[in-house]
Amino acid sequence: MLEKNSRIALDAAIVDEAILSRRSVRAFLPDMVDDETIRDILTVAARAPSGTNMQPWRVYVTKGDVKQRISDAILNSGIRAEKAEWDEYRYYPDQFFEPYLSRRRANGFGLYGAIGIGRREVDRMRAQHDRNFIFFDAPVGMIFTVDRRLNKGSWIDYGMFLQNIMVAARGRGLHTCPQAAFAPYHRQIRPVLNIPDEEIVVCGMALGYEDTSKPENEFRTDRAPLEDWVTFAE
Repeated sequence: MLEKNSRIALDAAIVDEAILSRRSVRAFLPDMVDDETIRDILTVAARAPSGTNMQPWRVYVTKGDVKQRISDAILNSGIRAEKAEWDEYRYYPDQFFEPYLSRRRANGFGLYGAIGIGRREVDRMRAQHDRNFIFFDAPVGMIFTVDRRLNKGSWIDYGMFLQNIMVAARGRGLHTCPQAAFAPYHRQIRPVLNIPDEEIVVCGMALGYEDTSKPENEFRTDRAPLEDWVTFAE
C-alpha cells in the first residue's frame, strides 16, 4: 500500500507540474520542433473526450514558408485587430462586466507593464498584439478549425483537446500560446491552407521553446481563490 501511495503521489506531481507550468508564452526561440514530437503531442491530445466520440478537431500544422505566408496575409491585409470582424463566432462579450472586466484589465496591464509599455502607448500596444500573427516567433504555428455544422457541445470538446495539446507540450519541455486572435482573419488564412468553407477557424497556437531572456515571459497571471467560484453541496 505504501508503494502504491508513493506511486500515486509521484504521478500526481508529474501531472500537476505539467498543468501548473502551462502558460501563454509570448517569445520563442528559433529552435525547431521535429515532426515526430508534434505528431506525438497531437496523438496524445486526441485522447480528449468528445460526445459520442465525434472528435471534432482539425489541425493545420505550419512551419517555414507556409507559416510566413499566413503572417504576411494578415499583417498586409490592412485590417487592424480592433477593426477585425468576428463574423464566424464571438469569443468575448460585447460589453465586459465584473468580475471579468477587472481580470481582463489586470491581465493587459500586467503584460504591457512587464515589457515597459505605458497605458497610453497605443502604437506599442498594437505592435505587441501584432506579434500574435507571427506566432511570437515560434517555429511551429497551428491553426485549428471545426465543422460549422456542429453544435456547442463540440466546442466544449474542442477546449479539452486544446488543453491536452498544451499539457502534452509541457511534458516534452515545450511551451505554447493559444491565440484566438487568428479567428477573425479566416479570410486571409483560408486560401493559404486551403481550408474548406464548411470549417470555422477556431484559433491558432504557437508551439516551441521559450525564450527565457524576454521580459514578457516573466509575466504571470493569478487565479481567483476557490471560495470565489466553488460551491460544495452535500
